[in-house]
Amino acid sequence: MPETTPKGLTGLAFGGDYNPEQWPQSVWHEDVRLMREAGVTMLSVGVFSWALLEPEPGTYAFGWLDRVLDLLHENGVRVALGTPTVAPPAWFYRAHPDALPVAADGTRYEFGSRGAICHSNAEYRTAAADITTRLAMRYADHPALALWHVHNEYGVPVSACYCESCAVWFRRWLSRTYQTVDALNEAWGTAFWGQRYADFDQINPPRVTPTVGNPAQALDYRRFADATMRENFTAERDILHRLAPGIPVTTNFMTALSQCDSVDYWAWGREVDLVANDHYLITDGRRTHVNLAMAADLTRSVAGGAPWLLLEHATSGVSWQPRNPAKAPGQMARNSLAHVARGSDGAMFFQWRQSRRGAEKFHSAMLPHAGTDSRVWREVVELGASVDALAQVRGTRTVADVAMLWDWHSWWAQSLQWRPSEDHDPRERADAFYEALYDRHLTVDFAHPEADLSAYPLVVVPALYLTTSAAGDNLKEYVAGGGTLVVSYFSGIVDEHDALHEGPHPGPLRDVLGLTVEEFSPLLKDDRVRVLRTPGRSPAVAGEDRELIGDVWTEFVVPRGAETICTYGDGLTAGHPAITRHRLGQGSAWYVSTRLTSRGLDTLLGWAADDARIAPRAELPPEVEVVRRTGESGTFLFVINHAATDAKVPLDAPGAELLTGERAATCLALPPGAVRVVRLDG
Repeated sequence: MPETTPKGLTGLAFGGDYNPEQWPQSVWHEDVRLMREAGVTMLSVGVFSWALLEPEPGTYAFGWLDRVLDLLHENGVRVALGTPTVAPPAWFYRAHPDALPVAADGTRYEFGSRGAICHSNAEYRTAAADITTRLAMRYADHPALALWHVHNEYGVPVSACYCESCAVWFRRWLSRTYQTVDALNEAWGTAFWGQRYADFDQINPPRVTPTVGNPAQALDYRRFADATMRENFTAERDILHRLAPGIPVTTNFMTALSQCDSVDYWAWGREVDLVANDHYLITDGRRTHVNLAMAADLTRSVAGGAPWLLLEHATSGVSWQPRNPAKAPGQMARNSLAHVARGSDGAMFFQWRQSRRGAEKFHSAMLPHAGTDSRVWREVVELGASVDALAQVRGTRTVADVAMLWDWHSWWAQSLQWRPSEDHDPRERADAFYEALYDRHLTVDFAHPEADLSAYPLVVVPALYLTTSAAGDNLKEYVAGGGTLVVSYFSGIVDEHDALHEGPHPGPLRDVLGLTVEEFSPLLKDDRVRVLRTPGRSPAVAGEDRELIGDVWTEFVVPRGAETICTYGDGLTAGHPAITRHRLGQGSAWYVSTRLTSRGLDTLLGWAADDARIAPRAELPPEVEVVRRTGESGTFLFVINHAATDAKVPLDAPGAELLTGERAATCLALPPGAVRVVRLDG
């Protein structure tokens, strides 16, 4: 079995991307002195260095990298060594211009950025394998080497190429997938609009067409593009495993649902030795710490619940959003330690020293332009001490309360053209359901729709447009066995080929939900509907609104065993069920057929949590995050106060607070913006 933790790293990882090639060698010694001051334990090196390592075809210059790795080793810093295959040199593209990717409209991208790669290009694959082989042969036994960092952020900014090489590879992929062209015609529904194919050679990538193209073809092309990138990763991984055994191999994911939608991370998580993730706050006025928690929970779930590694985030502002505000004082520590709370065995940044040149020169770094006499640097040093104090957390696992289903293939299918309403956004529903669970102080695991769900008392399905029959059977078995399920609208609609399931909606979810949907009735922009609680059937909770509010979507729902909890109060669907509950076996399944406001969603999830016998956590203050990690070294309670006021949190047991060294008894006091980590006694 491959190693899954960085070699030689005894505590948590703390550091970031190090790009010494951007600086004269006289700066390197200052860097390592400051790294020791900050408590840096690991750095990513060489990610964008192909042009320096191989300045001409077949001519290699490793001397500078030798000196960097030796210097870091002498100063006690471990290295995640990059394979620089995300940025081939200019000479490579001059010799092989067809390795540059082509957009769906036929435009070929130019050299001069990053990630400009046609992943089916044979010359690129050969060159990538060669530079990876030479790095492995040279550095496999280097004492600083802790981890291999392959490529960089696969799928960003280009995941799919539409060139002739990709057309050939796509046809081969289709031939392996479907075996016969008749099977493909059936899966793609090519009888519609006369699109039938007589041979695989007649099929092209889904390039620009006069109007909407075949959705099944577009969905398969996303699968093909993802699989092709993954083939290139596994090719490099296998070289590294063979030549450098004992060193784990990773690549940096971007699981935040708002940042990368082209990669099926369920599949990728099975291929890396250690799941690693990059996360950057989307500063659009929302509660950024909630999206951060969601990304961390999703990354941990992709890792199968095992510890993972935050390989990049920002000390302060980034450089690529329309507006890039600085982080508030203390926010860097809260962000970093929130990732650790949710399973990361470290907190690393892009990058160590802030660049003077290039596209990301305004992106914050551990050592900013302002130097060491700056707030950012002082907070970096303080955070380094905190990360060091949490060394015993390493290897423990985060404890989750509930599960949320997510499937990238469903997201891809839902995002294709000509859906009933452009206002329905599956990512928005995932964000909304997650935020409602977060505000109930529930820690969330994400799960694939066909995964074993028996460990969770409550499973939430915010958006599952593409639902396989196996997923439907899985959810039915889960509820019958005693689980509580909540499903949101426009789920269970199509199969894996984007074909509607036979019979009424919601296809394979009909039995578990105990209903059918006769017709969708999306609302016009800014229209809203009242959702009225059914007397004697909707749970009675003091202080709750007697009516809820929905927008974007309504449906004509017909109960077929389910009881009506709420009905529509107006609109075309007035008098029809809006929220239902179906008791099946030992459990229950809830269905909501409109987009509820956050307040209504909280009410719905409160009802479902009661069904699941999840006790409310009203004693926990709002905007206070409480997450538990546990393992052989003990149980650790992370408490993060995102509010601007003092907070008090009751404790299950007394313990030692690791960041201040104080004892914590029955109640933990937190100043505004503070983080505390208690190792509970026992």
